[in-house]
Amino acid sequence: MTETPIDDLNVLEEQPLLTPATLKAQFPLSEGAEKTIIEARKTIRSILSGTDPRLLVVVGPCSIHDPKAALDYASRLKTLSESVKEHLFLVMRVYFEKPRTTVGWKGFINDPRLDDSFQIEEGLRLGRELLVSLAEMGIPTATEALDPVSPQYLQDLISWSAIGARTAESQTHREMASGLSSAVGFKNGTDGGLDVAINALKSVSTPHRFLGINHDGLVSIIETRGNRHAHVVLRGGTQGPNYDAAAVQDCEQQLIKAGIRPAIMIDCSHANSSKDPANQTRVIEDVATQINDGNRSIIGLMIESHLEWGNQSIPQDLSELKYGVSVTDACIDWRTTEQALSQLANDIGGALSDRLLPLEQTA
Repeated sequence: MTETPIDDLNVLEEQPLLTPATLKAQFPLSEGAEKTIIEARKTIRSILSGTDPRLLVVVGPCSIHDPKAALDYASRLKTLSESVKEHLFLVMRVYFEKPRTTVGWKGFINDPRLDDSFQIEEGLRLGRELLVSLAEMGIPTATEALDPVSPQYLQDLISWSAIGARTAESQTHREMASGLSSAVGFKNGTDGGLDVAINALKSVSTPHRFLGINHDGLVSIIETRGNRHAHVVLRGGTQGPNYDAAAVQDCEQQLIKAGIRPAIMIDCSHANSSKDPANQTRVIEDVATQINDGNRSIIGLMIESHLEWGNQSIPQDLSELKYGVSVTDACIDWRTTEQALSQLANDIGGALSDRLLPLEQTA
């Protein structure tokens, strides 16, 4: 046998990780937290099926980097949720993982200290601790399912999940999403096309078998029943926004042609806002107009919002971080969020009741 190594040529180190079962035992769910998650998932399924006429609004920071600021945001969101609950169902964005086109901060789970130290086990502990706290506050949460392993550690706490534009075409992510316990939204491709998302919806609703890990951390064959609560998220693309009435109608027609009930979420950020957070309120206003004009397919919105406006780069000296300011995409601030959602609830209140009527009664 040759002494020349042929395996792990580019692997520097392997570090064993605690098992999902161990992490869940360290941060268990209270009865109240379980109730938050169960009821939120049920409500979201009802909104997607059309039996609940309210809009689902996934709103919060582009990414979580400071649990203290996240809890501060959540306490404000709780108050706002109560005031708009007749017309809007608010779910907090709690995104721990960030896909990267090239390089950059990969999110709170991968690098919770924001210093490239990659204390992933610490990130999982802090992430689960935060999610448990939010559930105990009565705050339902949403996240992007990015790493195919991390759902075993955290997904029992999530009420709605997203598969991003970069990963919607990935068969690995489609298979993973077929086993998620939450409803899941697939974003259109980065080019703005719908084929990727529509193919994903077909795939995710069917059973799959694939390699993964179980709750004890053992590599296993995972068999899923398929996720029947998946839908499309319009986020714009390289050709521009796709939230207006014409784009939504085109999406409806393509979904119907594919045999899929139209249930469309509008992402107010990303290409739909041309990366300018100020444009998010314009998207919200346009969606309100469409609903008042009789649209029934738009079931929700996604909004990137933080305590303060804009974003910031992660500084070398972390003491220079500004509190409540995003370290990834620029966000609208809390004051703007509160005003926009209160206005949205007021604007569409009358139109939402028509969604429960047969079409001939609303003509």
